[in-house]
Amino acid sequence: MADQIPLYPVRSAAAASASHRRAAYYSATGPGPGADRRGRYQLEDESAHLDEMPLMMSEEGFENDESDYHTLPRARITRRKRGLEWFVCGGWKFLCTSCCDWLINVCQRKKELKARTVWLGCPEKCEEKHPRNSIKNQKYNVFTFIPGVLYEQFKFFLNLYFLVVSCSQFVPALKIGYLYTYWAPLGFVLAVTIAREAIDEFRRFQRDKEMNSQLYSKLTVRGKVQVQSSDIQVGDLIIVEKNQRIPSDMVFLRTSEKAGSCFIRTDQLDGETDWKLKVAVSCTQRLPALGDLFSISAYVYAQKPQLDIHSFEGTFTRVGLLDLELNQLTKALFLALVVLSVVMVTLQGFAGPWYRNLFRFLLLFSYIIPISLRVNLDMGKAAYGWMIMKDENIPGTVVRTSTIPEELGRLVYLLTDKTGTLTQNEMVFKRLHLGTVSYGTDTMDEIQSHILNSYLQVHSQASGHNPSSAPLRRSQSSTPKVKKSVSSRIHEAVKAIALCHNVTPVYEARAGVTGETEFAEADQDFSDENRTYQASSPDEVALVRWTESVGLTLVSRDLASMQLKTPNGQVLNYCILQMFPFTSESKRMGIIVRDESTAEITFYMKGADVAMSTIVQYNDWLEEECGNMAREGLRTLVVAKRTLTEEQYQDFESRYSQAKLSIHDRTLKVAAVVESLEREMELLCLTGVEDQLQADVRPTLEMLRNAGIKIWMLTGDKLETATCIAKSSHLVSRTQDIHVFRPVTNRGEAHLELNAFRRKHDCALVISGDSLEVCLRYYEHELVELACQCPAVVCCRCSPTQKAHIVTLLRQHTRKRTCAIGDGGNDVSMIQAADCGIGIEGKEGKQASLAADFSITQFRHIGRLLMVHGRNSYKRSAALGQFVMHRGLIISTMQAVFSSVFYFASVPLYQGFLMVGYATIYTMFPVFSLVLDQDVKPEMAILYPELYKDLTKGRSLSFKTFLIWVLISIYQGGILMYGALVLFEAEFVHVVAISFTALILTELLMVALTIRTWHWLMVVAEFLSLGCYVASLAFLNEYFGIGRVSFGAFLDVAFITTVTFLWKVSAITVVSCLPLYVLKYLKRKLSPPSYSKLSS
Repeated sequence: MADQIPLYPVRSAAAASASHRRAAYYSATGPGPGADRRGRYQLEDESAHLDEMPLMMSEEGFENDESDYHTLPRARITRRKRGLEWFVCGGWKFLCTSCCDWLINVCQRKKELKARTVWLGCPEKCEEKHPRNSIKNQKYNVFTFIPGVLYEQFKFFLNLYFLVVSCSQFVPALKIGYLYTYWAPLGFVLAVTIAREAIDEFRRFQRDKEMNSQLYSKLTVRGKVQVQSSDIQVGDLIIVEKNQRIPSDMVFLRTSEKAGSCFIRTDQLDGETDWKLKVAVSCTQRLPALGDLFSISAYVYAQKPQLDIHSFEGTFTRVGLLDLELNQLTKALFLALVVLSVVMVTLQGFAGPWYRNLFRFLLLFSYIIPISLRVNLDMGKAAYGWMIMKDENIPGTVVRTSTIPEELGRLVYLLTDKTGTLTQNEMVFKRLHLGTVSYGTDTMDEIQSHILNSYLQVHSQASGHNPSSAPLRRSQSSTPKVKKSVSSRIHEAVKAIALCHNVTPVYEARAGVTGETEFAEADQDFSDENRTYQASSPDEVALVRWTESVGLTLVSRDLASMQLKTPNGQVLNYCILQMFPFTSESKRMGIIVRDESTAEITFYMKGADVAMSTIVQYNDWLEEECGNMAREGLRTLVVAKRTLTEEQYQDFESRYSQAKLSIHDRTLKVAAVVESLEREMELLCLTGVEDQLQADVRPTLEMLRNAGIKIWMLTGDKLETATCIAKSSHLVSRTQDIHVFRPVTNRGEAHLELNAFRRKHDCALVISGDSLEVCLRYYEHELVELACQCPAVVCCRCSPTQKAHIVTLLRQHTRKRTCAIGDGGNDVSMIQAADCGIGIEGKEGKQASLAADFSITQFRHIGRLLMVHGRNSYKRSAALGQFVMHRGLIISTMQAVFSSVFYFASVPLYQGFLMVGYATIYTMFPVFSLVLDQDVKPEMAILYPELYKDLTKGRSLSFKTFLIWVLISIYQGGILMYGALVLFEAEFVHVVAISFTALILTELLMVALTIRTWHWLMVVAEFLSLGCYVASLAFLNEYFGIGRVSFGAFLDVAFITTVTFLWKVSAITVVSCLPLYVLKYLKRKLSPPSYSKLSS
């Protein structure tokens, strides 16, 4: 099957496209790429009849013996509701959901997946039709755009309510004003929304087009042709050049490298940017030329498509928490609207057609629920996005989803990838420890001089033709130990590091040489400047680069030999006798080499300290120094050697060959033979390699912790590597303990380990993906509850599916806002599962950046993005939303007072353009200028991240703050209406002009009261709105009567220019606003907010 074919290239490579486009790409190094398929993470099946073993979530029962988990008390099982009780308590919702799911499955029944036969270079022979090889991140198409946008809008109660109200105006008995009074605001809201969605959709289309239009070379019978990525079909033969991303799932057939080998990078799979050596399919690699692929008439039989870690589909549409909270508040306002209308009808005594009056009152008081709320918030979000992208302190930041910028101000959990996000995945050699002496980056020149002198002496001895030098070296292993000089110890350590690895030097082709000249080794440039190293681990590359920097250079390597170049230019030849690769179980690797100049056989080994401490000879410094380096965040490796005689090696090789031919327990027998060599090895040195962190990672993580954000690191890397990075990045502070969750495979082991972890307090958790899967299967709630109490959590060896699952669990169990940040295709599922996704555009491509809500260029930018823009966006949206509600409540209160004075008549106080103008040109600019408000300067918000903590509690927008605004609206509406009626009793006909003028002035003053930091545009907005209102008095006189239905009055210009009118309007306005100014002043003096101390 295709999944079982090893896929591996090295220069330009030909491959058969085996499937449609995947979201995750691969990258090839030299000379070409390949697809390294990973099977889906399979859960281990447990026996279904295991007794339930409840986890202890309290201190009770911990006196029991750990191994006796069967004696722990069972969890209390809630009685399952049946019958009518079950139906009333939520069963109806379950039944409706089940029916809807059944209908959806019937309507969208997926095609059955089957195994398929793919003919090489013959897409037309495919038995079934395959989808296009294109990426699509668009939410809509031409036919679904308008219906989809309308559904997204009218699923909110606020917009649905106004649609019903507007439609009611077509009924003559219910009509209370002009149609444009209701339809104009609704149409404006929908127009703004459709325009915003159209712009976002067009941007998504452009991004998809950029990815789908990438050109690739397609091999045909007539030669090579250029095709776009989206035009690649199943069965096509594609030539992938060096450093080019693979456009789809492929079977690797052939490469220009003679042995058929290639280094590929799986950064879009697991986040690892190290190169992995692969080998092409042998039968196609042996073909003389590329064109022969068409003559063999071959096909690939592939198993049916599997749900693996490469794939994700669909577009996730997000709705911010603020939108949901405001939707709840509008429901509360609707309830108040109904109650108020019922009260009015009741006070009428249900006279006449009371149901018609009830509906008319519902329409009259409909401004309690402001339709301009949505459009103000949407325009505010667009403004926040523009401010983020224009911030010079975070250049390159892109807002891809304009609907949730305020979510950045409410985050509690940040889930981050490691490779490429926190680290650069660039290893640098930092420390060499020999037991009695340690060398750091500032003393590497001493090592270089020691190596130079050492090989100069060896060279001079060799030039003296001393025939006994070789046997003398071999006899030294049997003589008593003599304390070696520092120079000789350095020489031995550097040579061991230069030999014990799996690194291959690669040389670039000369300029102007194309891939057509296959296997032409003469075209290689073997100069030092043209050499690069490739290996399965970046640690090994760092070690070999370091040996090159101190004078011992790896110049060539194949499966059987290795060549090193000394500082004086001499080439040392070594024969590779055996290789023991690194495994996660053994945690070490070894190599047996023969020095061809001396015939000396040496067994070198390096590995983790936990594995090597029992293998090397006794010493008193290894454990302590390993701990010191680990605390510095360095990745440590212990290097040792053992010199073998020819007889010892021959005996080992004989036993090793027999073990490899064994039919039963082959793995155990091979391991036993190798372990026979791993005894009393000579400890040479301890190395420390640092995975370089991204710029300012440490202060950024510290800032986020001080802001009350808990940080979880989810990585596909090894446990040891993840733990080192957690320490070096200060994700885990030096004073905190780390609890490494032991590997578990079944329910019993998971139960015991969780109870052991339960006893720990204030310690970081490190857990592997397979252990996590077992715990989530049996103890999901308990594990999440315990993990949420940890200051930091590190999950290693996580697949993309597990990352997304962890994010989903956090959202469900904590009900807190989560943010996921990553830079690779393997982070896309995690980013889309979070409430807020942030992608870093880096070395691993643009997949995470394109799929995220926000795209940044460096991890450190997240600090300003959250502390400044997230905080401001949330506080501004909360203030804007509540003020717009206040604007509707105050005019509805005035309408209620007016109706009660006129015997509860359902007659509108303000008609026509006054109602439209009140929510638009008269107050829109000052109210919207609140998006420029800020309580503290950006520098202060970053310097004191503790200010961010208050936002996570949601105090800026809550039922308490909402109730305060309701009371303010009732007070001001009552004062304005009753004041107009009392003070202007003699001029009763002018009460509309009087009250409306006072209302506009009150709103402008309330905006000024709400503002905390003035901006020049705010001042312009205040005077612009006031000027628009004064100018409109000249041509809106027909509206300024007490409802033309009753009085038909018009504006008396002579009256409004009198001193009496002006001072009485001023008096009403002062009475409605002055107490609030006094209360605000007293509150700031007696109970100042946290930011006021900083702003002063």
